[in-house]
Amino acid sequence: MKHLRFYFDVVSPYAYLAFERLPQALVGLSVEVSYQPVLFAGLLEHWGNLGPAEIEPKRTWTYRQVAWLAHRQGLRLDLPAQHPFNPLALLRLALACVPEAGDGARLVTPSRRVCERLFHHVWHGGADANDAARLAALTAALQPARDPHGEIVRRALREATTSAAGRGIFGVPTIEVDDRIFWGLDSIEMLDACLRGDAWFDAESWHAAGIARPGVRRARST
Repeated sequence: MKHLRFYFDVVSPYAYLAFERLPQALVGLSVEVSYQPVLFAGLLEHWGNLGPAEIEPKRTWTYRQVAWLAHRQGLRLDLPAQHPFNPLALLRLALACVPEAGDGARLVTPSRRVCERLFHHVWHGGADANDAARLAALTAALQPARDPHGEIVRRALREATTSAAGRGIFGVPTIEVDDRIFWGLDSIEMLDACLRGDAWFDAESWHAAGIARPGVRRARST
């Protein structure tokens, strides 16, 4: 059985679309999936990147593209009242819903059911994802095992984000399997081929394609 780790931040519409599409891609495969919340803004800061919503023409294109992709997938996608927004409360809630381990401190990853509730909270209905009343209702419905504002949960999210960056994760959604990373909604087809035994992934093709070539690097302004 293969183990997949799905890195996500609920602020990303692509992560939502990939989350909904993943089960269909995994039909017939012997796999298990862990859903790992990470702070997308933390990954961007680590790698010195801007998010798609921070570049105005790209923001416009992103909203149009995800609307089309949702339409093509037959999914509901309503842009929240504010986007981008600060997803910390929702990411911490996800981790707070992980059942307590024997030591009372160790956190693993939330269930798919919890993640689905969080994604639908953001991407269904077009409301403010951080509206206090909505957050309170969601928290009451999920009944987290820990305080979402507690230090254990806060630390767990920080460490998960730092660990992801250390493993070469630079954006969401990313799916990791066998030390390979597949970034973006459009990589699910590639992931599917890998899991179903496409020989390209076992040959030199995978490794050779990732060898960096010499090239011009744009100097960062200070």
